[in-house]
Parts: sequence; C-alpha cells; structure tokens
Amino acid sequence: MGELNLYGVYVPILLIQSILAYVLLKIVMMGTDRLVDQGWIAWPGIFNLCLYIVLLFLVHWLFILYAI
Repeated sequence: MGELNLYGVYVPILLIQSILAYVLLKIVMMGTDRLVDQGWIAWPGIFNLCLYIVLLFLVHWLFILYAI
C-alpha cells in the first residue's frame, strides 16, 4: 500500500488500518461479550482473533476501494 509522511515520520498504511480494525473490534466485542457469557462461543480467544482478521480485511478492502 505505501506509507504516509507525518512531519518527517513515515507511518505505514497497514499500521493505520490495524489500529482502525482494533477500534472496530473493541466496539463489536461489546456485543459479542454477551454471547461469550451465555456460552454460545466456545473459544473466545480464537473467535476474537478471527473477528480481528476479518475486520482488518474489511478495513484494508475499504482503503483499496477508496484509493481507486
């Protein structure tokens, strides 16, 4: 993707995307924590990791879509 120059500091675009995906993950986890408490999700650690990867893919896809 590239990098962004902020006052002489190069920030990778993937870092920005991963931070945005993490913020979205925290918002989504507010809703999925109820499912974990009720026992609907067996392994919450693996579930949250997969959810983060899906959100990172969606954020990356949106960055690519709007870059064109």
